[in-house]
Amino acid sequence: MEAGVRGGAQPGLWVVEGTVVALDLDRFEEEVERRGWSRWSPNEATGLLSSLVEGLARRWRGVVVYGLDWDRGTEEAILEFPLVKPGELARDLEEIRETVKREAGVTLTIAAVWGPVTGRPASTRREAYYGTPTRRMAWRALRAAKRRGGDRLVIIE
Repeated sequence: MEAGVRGGAQPGLWVVEGTVVALDLDRFEEEVERRGWSRWSPNEATGLLSSLVEGLARRWRGVVVYGLDWDRGTEEAILEFPLVKPGELARDLEEIRETVKREAGVTLTIAAVWGPVTGRPASTRREAYYGTPTRRMAWRALRAAKRRGGDRLVIIE
């Protein structure tokens, strides 16, 4: 599909090739319990991840589809990067994963998948993860990586 081609799941929606990034803190509920962190306000991990997600979106002119939450902290997120290949993001994504591990002491799993993107935020969690085939593929890749132990970056081009 060429950039600027109209189409997609919803009439009137512009779709281009790009990368969907899905990320999620590993075994986070266990960490919240173990460390006595609040579930309703940012903590060491979710506050840090909020900052890193926003920085990534700004650096690559991406769109936060779902999950960036400054009030509660970010535990999971979906982002889209129109016209950017997953391999181009790999270094920054790996740096985010390592930073969360080093500074907050928790692990993070990330999946980056190439395919059609809309560059539009989702209004619901369901739309964020299942609203397009590429988002659905990224969500599945993320879940599969987490089942294999998490703490990894998966790239699908």
